[in-house]
Order: sequence, then structure tokens, then C-alpha cells
Amino acid sequence: MDFTFTPEQEALRDQARDFLAANPEPTWAALAELGWTGVSVAEDDGGAGLGFVEEAVLFEELGRVLYHGPYFSTVALTLPALPSELRAEVAAGGTSWTLALGPLVTDLDTADRVAIVGGDGIYELEGAEREILTTTDESRPLGVVRGGEAGLRLADATVLAGIQTRALAALALEACGAARRALELALEYAASREQFGKRVGTYQAVSHPLADAYTQLELARSLALWAAWCVAHDDPQARIAAAAAKAYAADAAVRVCETAIQVHGGIGFTWEHVLHRLYKRALGIQSFAASGTRLRAEVAAALLNGREESDPGVAVAAASAERGG
Repeated sequence: MDFTFTPEQEALRDQARDFLAANPEPTWAALAELGWTGVSVAEDDGGAGLGFVEEAVLFEELGRVLYHGPYFSTVALTLPALPSELRAEVAAGGTSWTLALGPLVTDLDTADRVAIVGGDGIYELEGAEREILTTTDESRPLGVVRGGEAGLRLADATVLAGIQTRALAALALEACGAARRALELALEYAASREQFGKRVGTYQAVSHPLADAYTQLELARSLALWAAWCVAHDDPQARIAAAAAKAYAADAAVRVCETAIQVHGGIGFTWEHVLHRLYKRALGIQSFAASGTRLRAEVAAALLNGREESDPGVAVAAASAERGG
């Protein structure tokens, strides 16, 4: 399996990195103008007609800057449930969505419209009251909806399995983005900060944990990209790939952020430094949707059922996820 990005995908990453560096809190309209809201929307509906691998590039870059907005809830969660005319609205930047998969709803403070699961279908929720809750990750608040009634039927409930898989893969990619930024900050600090006449990065107590963090991040990213490829190609291993990626990447992001904070010493614990916000995003991802314990059990069940003989990727995923535990 070739994980090398195409020139077009690399160009998209460069565009995203440059744009988000200059605009860390972009509006939904700005993302639509760049074409990000319609990456996987069909060209006939005003989108780019690409796939989840291109969206994966954006999820990773948005995680890197701790984007506060409804991209995850719209693109990862709700878009597969929308009929073509509503996908066209999303691609044009006319509306954003979130999907209530449980009592806590993500991006409820920024999404325009809410979808809910009811009976055998997914419906738009109309007339509900929203309450935004204080959570660990301030850049991704959760909320609850009360009251309201089911309106327009959006899709059959059979799309839920695919949505859940997309969500796990997207969260893994976001975790990699946040962890990458934390590691970059730690490396910059270790290369410039001096103690006892030497740069702190020359001490093994600093350099060895950073090397371990880099190794964990690269494995997490490999799993996340494998999951993205599986989702994009509707591969039978998509669910197991996404479960392994989310379980390992979320735990790895937490560990990388903790290492970065320790490398920074006292300044790493200050409220003004960005590290605590990256750490909170990693913790939020770790606890969102499904725990690592549950996901590792899911991967292990696939392995023990004998699928490793026909699907080598499952065995790799199980081994990686287990190391994350």
C-alpha cells in the first residue's frame, strides 16, 4: 500500500498549512471559499469530487491549529447522511451541521443545523434548545439538545456504521496533527534552551523521550493514513483500521503532549503556553466516541476470529493498538 501523497495532495497540505498559520480561526465561509467544505462532494453538486484521503490532509492540519468550528461535525459526521441538495449547500458554505450520536453533541456552538438518529433513519432536528457545556477542550465544546422534533428525513440509519468509521479515522488524524505541533514545539525548545552551558536537547533525559515521542507519532500517523485510505476506498478493513488508528493515535497524542510539557519545564505548565491546549485536545479525542480499551477489544476480536490469516493489516493494527494500551 503506497502512502505517498500525490503532488495535488501535497499542494493541498501546503495551502492548508500556510492559510491556517495566517488564519488560525477561519470562518466557515472562508473554508468554503478554499473548497474545503466540498472536498468529497460530487462535482455536479458544486464540490471537488475528491475523497477522504484529501479530507484526511485537512483533518490533520486543522487538528494542528486546534481549529474551533464545525468541520469535523459537518464533514466527518453528517455529510454522508445528507442528500445531494444539502451537500451542495455545505460545499457552497451555506450551512454547517452536527450529528447527535449520543447525549453529548460536538460543535453544537458553531454548527448551524442538527441531525439526530431516530428509528430507522436520520432526521433534521427542528425547534430544539441548545445548551453548551464547559469541557476539557475549550476549542471543541460539547453540548446537549432539548426538545424539538424530527423534521426532514435525511438518510437511512444504515449509513451510521460508515459515519462512525469516518469519525474514528478523522479523530485519529486530528490527534496526529495536535501531537505533531506539540513535538515541534518541544524540539524547538530543546534545540535553543541552555542549561549548565549546554542545550537541553543534548541531555539523554530530554533527547530519549523526544525520540520515543517521534516514534510513537510516526506509527500513529501510519495507522491514521491507513484508516483514511480504507475509508476512501470502502475497504472491508475500514472499521478495524479506524478503530486501531483512533485507539493508538489518541493515546500517542496524549503521551507526546505530556513529553513536550516535561521538556519545556516550568513554562510548559503555564496557562499562556499553547501546550496545555494541545494536551486538552488530545485528551478530548482520547475520550470522544469510543475509549481505547473498547477499540482495542474490537481489534483483538477481529484478530482472534482468524481474520489475520486473510487480512495481514488487521494483525499489524492489533499489535499497534495493543502497544498503545
